Amino acid sequence: MVTPTRDRQPKVQVRDLSIHYGGKAALAGATFEIHEHEIFGIIGPAGSGKTSFLRAMNRMDLFNPAMEVGGEISMDGKDVRKWKNVYALRRRIGVVFPLPVGLPMSIYENVALAPRLGGTRKRADLDVIVERCLTRAALWDEVKDRLDSLGSLLSGGQQQRLTIARALSQEPELLLLDEFSIAVDPVTTMKIEDVLKELRQELTIVLVTNLVQQARRLADRTAFFLTGELVEVAPTEDLFTGGASDERTTAYVEGRFG
Repeated sequence: MVTPTRDRQPKVQVRDLSIHYGGKAALAGATFEIHEHEIFGIIGPAGSGKTSFLRAMNRMDLFNPAMEVGGEISMDGKDVRKWKNVYALRRRIGVVFPLPVGLPMSIYENVALAPRLGGTRKRADLDVIVERCLTRAALWDEVKDRLDSLGSLLSGGQQQRLTIARALSQEPELLLLDEFSIAVDPVTTMKIEDVLKELRQELTIVLVTNLVQQARRLADRTAFFLTGELVEVAPTEDLFTGGASDERTTAYVEGRFG
């Protein structure tokens, strides 16, 4: 049985977070918590600041000189901006982007790369990791007989699951998903959703989605972002059953705009 989120410890704490690009605000003054072993949904129209939050969480601002981040994001009580080794931080955070990003190598090597970089050298150990991660991503049965084939030859849905397996291979504590189903067929989307429900037992998941019903199916709690403002955070089902505290949230989940 899943522990109610109110009884869980915070994994991520966000305090007065502001994000600007070249002086233009993408997110202003957001404060909220993400609990351990929950799926935390973030919904809102395009341009609301959802992806900007994920970028700030994973310190991707280092790749964009125009991105300015203020306030604080802490994981396990430590400000992510104060980590001296940002690569050590990123090893604890897996990221899955909207479109599959397959590395130009075999299916096996796509998953084995992170463990190799982390110091795992024995083939037998790598075999165990690859099978475990592909199984957790609901892909093992489909590819176990062609692990030496290029990952780029897989279907779009399979490539997205390979991306998830690769993210899991680094044994993250936090998994960030940015519109993972945007280029995936409905059947594969449901397979991945089933995977995420199982993974919640092992790690914390942040799900950014434009599909409000996907948030309703998966998220324990959901945040609604609108034009750079965090409107509210609440148990997901409350937002869909008249329990939203802001009329804008109700209008959005009912499809009256967005």
